[in-house]
Amino acid sequence: MAKHIIHKADTRGYADHDWLKSYHTFSFAGYFNPERVHFGMLRVLNDDYVAAGMGFGAHPHENMEIVSIPLEGKLAHKDSTGSEGIIQKGEIQFMSAGTGVTHSEMNGSATEAVKFLQIWIIPNKMNITPRYGQMEYAVSDNEIKTLIQPETTEGTLRLQQNAWFKMAKFDAGKETSITVEDPKNNGIYLFLLNGSIEVNGNQLETRDAIGIWETENVTIKTNDKSEFLVIEVPMNQN
Repeated sequence: MAKHIIHKADTRGYADHDWLKSYHTFSFAGYFNPERVHFGMLRVLNDDYVAAGMGFGAHPHENMEIVSIPLEGKLAHKDSTGSEGIIQKGEIQFMSAGTGVTHSEMNGSATEAVKFLQIWIIPNKMNITPRYGQMEYAVSDNEIKTLIQPETTEGTLRLQQNAWFKMAKFDAGKETSITVEDPKNNGIYLFLLNGSIEVNGNQLETRDAIGIWETENVTIKTNDKSEFLVIEVPMNQN
């Protein structure tokens, strides 16, 4: 029988640094909750707002898979491997920090704020050569679109982990199901960007999330027009 955990939007950690406002689904920086450290290999899911002209200056990472998904505005990336780029809604980027990389994530606009999701995945192999990638994507109405998967395939990115990222957009009154790609080892974490949905009978509102594991599929019903992110990760390190 499927197991699940619900994380309501108003139970997240919160940090307000004026130029940066960040909601932390899992323990991060000054926010620590021993019951909210990770979901399987999903370690960080930050819902960030960065004021115009501001951002995270150059800082180091190692042995972590870092994914950024803009929701509004522009995000500018630059790292010590020479990779750089600007992404906006409808684009996604990843960085495999591996043996170590220094990078910056800045607001790409001097006049408008940027809102984005910063997501960290624990890799299944340490000390790899750092990698960077970004791509555009488009999600049609009533579609679940795969953005990241373990194998290199045209139209998707690849992390150093047995993980999938899928973005979905559905009209009100729809019912769909998500098949877990590796049900023996993985669980899925669904983060509702906007709207109102039921997941296996559990009601979620904007910015709520649910983690589900020990199941082969998940049923979703939309009460309103909704957009959500699905992250599938191993529940334990192999």
